[in-house]
Amino acid sequence: MLTNVAVALVDGVAPFELGIFCEVFGIDRSDMGVPVYDFAVCAAEEGPLTVGGGAFGITPAHGLERLEEADLVCLPAANDAGVRIYPEPLLEALRRAVDRGARVLSVCSGAYILGAAGLLDGRRCTTHWMHAAALTRRFPRAVVDPDVLYVDEGSVITAAGTASGIDACLHVVRQEHGAEVANIIARRMVVPPHRDGGQAQFIQRPLPRTACDTVGEVIEWMARHLDEEITVEQLAERAHMSPRTFARRFLQETGTTPYKWVLRQRVLLAQELLESTGETVDAIAGRCGFGNAAALRHHFLRTLGTTPNSFRRAFRGPQAA
Repeated sequence: MLTNVAVALVDGVAPFELGIFCEVFGIDRSDMGVPVYDFAVCAAEEGPLTVGGGAFGITPAHGLERLEEADLVCLPAANDAGVRIYPEPLLEALRRAVDRGARVLSVCSGAYILGAAGLLDGRRCTTHWMHAAALTRRFPRAVVDPDVLYVDEGSVITAAGTASGIDACLHVVRQEHGAEVANIIARRMVVPPHRDGGQAQFIQRPLPRTACDTVGEVIEWMARHLDEEITVEQLAERAHMSPRTFARRFLQETGTTPYKWVLRQRVLLAQELLESTGETVDAIAGRCGFGNAAALRHHFLRTLGTTPNSFRRAFRGPQAA
């Protein structure tokens, strides 16, 4: 049972992510039936530590020794996390925590600390979508999923950017103490106890650039005709290639197949229209080449983990849906 929570800080800690841990685990809500956690904030480096890019400084009351008794060790984001060398005593403390059965939870760029400790090797994990590629480069043995809000690998939990830390913390509370307790905390924080979808719905993805110009003109044509039926034979004819050669060249230059590329661009167009227009889901499905609302909902849910109406509510407000 989770009773003891410690937050390990490095210099340049992000205040919002630190605040999430304090809000979920550090406030006494026993009057509402919520368990009281033995909560502490610890310094992993010599203090005082800067917060918020140097906006102010703090000196936590505890050092790394406090991590030895924690059931959950939390790691907020920090400035320049991707290029820093972290103190070996901190990395050793995290490894010991996992070895003795404790859990570790990072938010956003805090995942770099877990990576430096070797705790992401062979594990599925996530971070803010802006850091996902860099995290993969620095820790190639980590299995980075940039599309989800958080990943629970048992002893190692990683959350994506900023507010997804709330999702991950409530997930832990729900696991340890049940949905009722998690819902009470969520209400006090005025947040949903569970959010649909993943961070894929928040990622801005411009039209991909190709490695060379062989299929570039065809891709531009595809982007202008998403509402039409598009076949490999039709595309190959435009590129003056055989269908097999075109499919092979397309994969080489874009990293995906023509079908998957068109499908992803249709979903992106649907996102844009759901966010910026009041058109019905049926009308948007037609404009995006899905044919009908059922097909759009199927591919939208499969790609983004949420429904068109849920996405519209999130980005345009509840009246829009």
